[in-house]
Amino acid sequence: MESEKITERESETTDPIGWSYNDACGAAHALDLVGERWTLLAMRELMMGPKRFTDLRASLPGISANVLTQRLTKLEAVGVVERVTLPPPAGRAYQLTPWGYEARPIFMVLGRWGARSPRHDPTLPLTANSILMSFETMLDAERAAGVALAIGLTIGGESFRVAVAQGALRVERDGPGPVAAGIVTPAAPPLAGWVYGGVPLETLEADGVMRVTGDRGVLATFRTLFVLPAKAGLEDCANGGCDRRES
Repeated sequence: MESEKITERESETTDPIGWSYNDACGAAHALDLVGERWTLLAMRELMMGPKRFTDLRASLPGISANVLTQRLTKLEAVGVVERVTLPPPAGRAYQLTPWGYEARPIFMVLGRWGARSPRHDPTLPLTANSILMSFETMLDAERAAGVALAIGLTIGGESFRVAVAQGALRVERDGPGPVAAGIVTPAAPPLAGWVYGGVPLETLEADGVMRVTGDRGVLATFRTLFVLPAKAGLEDCANGGCDRRES
């Protein structure tokens, strides 16, 4: 009996998952792996490529160093994240494994679903990875059909090449290749205001939160390619259904 208790205690301390729903459903097991607070957001911040611990923490200002360490340790133990050495001056960093990158569509589906919530507040802080993944998520394939363009985005010191071709959008951090236009901004919210909020480039430039180079016509086309989903429960209102339900 005592040996069984010791084995159980050892299992609890060596199992990287640490807790489980004890449910054979694949979705339940996925939550065993990444369902703790901050875990998915740490993965989101690695979706555009590897980052140092300090950069991860800076992009998740509400997390403590201890909690971030715990989450990364677990993700590494279960095979979602791995440690790598980047060329100087970056040094040691974390990146998603090939299996970890397979979670990318989950973020897109979850992002679209969450954006439909009437409680979603788009004025809250937004990271570079967040806005770029939202572009992937909200790209309207019909609007993008026949469009071929590439622009450069520098957000808070991070540079990205964003290309649209064959109805799809591809983001590469420090991506090679030519771009027709570029935007430099200290943070992601001005980009969201421009693409989703209808704020003119000229206004953002005048406010000092955006610098534009290159072909403004390409940027104007880029801006038209994204459509936010309707809020949940409001589709019927657009057709007069809300009044009928209330009467």
